[in-house]
Amino acid sequence: MSLSAYLIMSAILFTIGVVGVLIRRNPLIIFMSIELMLNAVNLSFVALSHFLDSADGQMFVFLVLTVAAAEVVVGLALIVSIFRTRHAIDVDDMNILRG
Repeated sequence: MSLSAYLIMSAILFTIGVVGVLIRRNPLIIFMSIELMLNAVNLSFVALSHFLDSADGQMFVFLVLTVAAAEVVVGLALIVSIFRTRHAIDVDDMNILRG
């Protein structure tokens, strides 16, 4: 397969993730969309790394996966905490985090 096929697939996945973040109001769906966007970027990093014969892109993938794991842990903890106090998790109604 050519590099352009990987980059087009990455762009499609990233676009689906952006649409999911902008349209959906459920925080779990928003986190899944963000993860989809991160995986699309990882796909482009690995494809470019393979076609340029460099390991730099694959090292960035490990960095992105580490950040994504930390984001999931913190985000899910916030969602569980808000759900325990309000019994609803709608993004539009979340003003509990304001100081």
